[in-house]
Amino acid sequence: MTAALKLTGLSKVFPVGKRMFGPPRALVRAVQPLSLSVEEGETLGIVGESGCGKSTLARMLVGLLPPSSGTIEIDGEPLDNADPALFGRKIQYVFQDPISSLNPRKTIRQIMEAPLKHLHDMSATARAERIREIFAAVNLREEFLDRYPHEFSGGQAQRIGIARALAADARILILDEPVSALDVSVQAQVLNLLADLKKQFGLTYLFISHDLAVVEAVSDRVAVLYFGSVVEVGPADQVFAQPKHPYTKLLAESAPVVGRPLTAPEGRETELPDPLNPPDGCAFRARCAFASDKCGREAPRLEQKNDGVWTACYHPLADLK
Repeated sequence: MTAALKLTGLSKVFPVGKRMFGPPRALVRAVQPLSLSVEEGETLGIVGESGCGKSTLARMLVGLLPPSSGTIEIDGEPLDNADPALFGRKIQYVFQDPISSLNPRKTIRQIMEAPLKHLHDMSATARAERIREIFAAVNLREEFLDRYPHEFSGGQAQRIGIARALAADARILILDEPVSALDVSVQAQVLNLLADLKKQFGLTYLFISHDLAVVEAVSDRVAVLYFGSVVEVGPADQVFAQPKHPYTKLLAESAPVVGRPLTAPEGRETELPDPLNPPDGCAFRARCAFASDKCGREAPRLEQKNDGVWTACYHPLADLK
């Protein structure tokens, strides 16, 4: 079975300290070469603390950033970075801040028509019919089409952002913190809407968030990122209930829970490594209570365990019990 989305050796390097002549002073590898696949109709959650490379990865997937290496395949076909329209017809982005992602100078109708004009070259009649269909799917009234983005609440604006992504007729949506800017009650409404749309349109989601409870609730599988690398991948309930990588355990224990006092995470360090001076071997070893000399010599590779979970660790927690 062909994966809906397949990443092979995908990485991103940013130059730091650009000079008029000569090479940059340093290179920062925001995303280490990683490989992932997402099956059709699946929701893959991507979690990790700020600076781990989640949003950089998302922007590469939709063509907002060119990858430094690797390939992106959709339905077995590689995407050409030089053709933005091809990206738009296959994969779309739902942004974290719904208000700022909408052009304040254009009406909602103009915003909705843009992908239909530029990606599908639809006539005015076909555009109007498609917009009515999408607005009905996201539970928005047609009278909203002649208003401007500032006239809407955060929840309404996020529904419009989702509608814009659906208008392009893409089957893969990158959801980058889609509910983090919304009230808790509105979050539930948007998450339920996303679940309904997934069934109605046969969508595949990459759900990026720092909220582990939300990711666990909506995801089939979860990929955990640390310092630009995937350190654990597996079924969502299994990864959070029985984490194998020490970093996954740290994330799960650091998440706020009602009725449980906040405690500082255990470990020798609490900060991410310096991206300008990355450590040798495993990037997490300075924060890990189980680190050994081997961890400092060579970075562990992502390997599949007996229960289907992939882990990049020389001392997975399951082996220490």
